[in-house]
Amino acid sequence: MKRNSPLNQLVLNLGHRTGFERSDLFVSECNVNAVKWLERWPDWPSLGLVIWGPEASGKSHLGKVWCDKSDSALLFPDDFDLNEPPDIVKNNKNILIDGAELIIENSKRERSLLHVYNLINERRGHMLFCARTPPGRWGIKLADLSSRLNSLPVTKIALPDDKVLAAVLLKLFTDRQLKVEKGVIDFAISRMERSFRAAEELASIVDKIALVMRRPVTIPLLSEVFSEIEKNKLERES
Repeated sequence: MKRNSPLNQLVLNLGHRTGFERSDLFVSECNVNAVKWLERWPDWPSLGLVIWGPEASGKSHLGKVWCDKSDSALLFPDDFDLNEPPDIVKNNKNILIDGAELIIENSKRERSLLHVYNLINERRGHMLFCARTPPGRWGIKLADLSSRLNSLPVTKIALPDDKVLAAVLLKLFTDRQLKVEKGVIDFAISRMERSFRAAEELASIVDKIALVMRRPVTIPLLSEVFSEIEKNKLERES
C-alpha cells in the first residue's frame, strides 16, 4: 500500500469525539465496583470517593456521569493554580477533580485543595477524585490533606475487558450506521489496544474509510487499517 493512499491519509488525519452519556457506559467486571459506588450516591459514608485506574480506562466517563447526576462542577489541576479556593468552588456543593494525582505538584495546590475540601465539607457536599493512582501514591506533603484524602474510600477500574470492548465497538459502529458482523468485532478486539480511546479512534477511521472507499466493514479491511496504524506508529517512533 502506498504511503499516500487514501487509507493512510485517513489514519493520519484522525479526528474523533467521545460519548460521555450514561447510555454510553457499559458495565462489566472491570468497572462494576466503581459504578456501584456512583449509583450509591448521595449515600456515601464519607465526603468523597477516589476512582483510579490506567489511562483510557473510563475514569473521565464515570466522572462525567456522576457530574450529570450530582450537578457537580468539573475541575482540573490547573484550576488550583489560577484561582483561590472560594473562586474554585464558587457556589457548588459537589465537585469532581479529574487528573487528581497532578494536584500534588506544588505546595500551593495542596493548600488550595485542603481549603476546597473543607469548604465542601462545610456545605455537606461531596467530592469525586479521578486519578491514575490511589492517594497513597501521590506523595502528599501536607499532613492534614494526606490524612483526609487517605481516609476516603477508593475503588479501582481496569482497562476494558472483551465484553465491554465488544459492546462499545458495536455501539460505535451502529451509531455510524455501519453494519458489522460479530466476527469482525472479535477480530478487532484481538488486534486493538485495550482502551476506550482506541475503540473510538478505530470506529472513526473505519467510518471514514467505508465512506470514502465505498467498502464494507470486513476483516480484510480492518487488517489493512491495523497494518497502516502500526506502520504510522513505527514511523513516529523512529
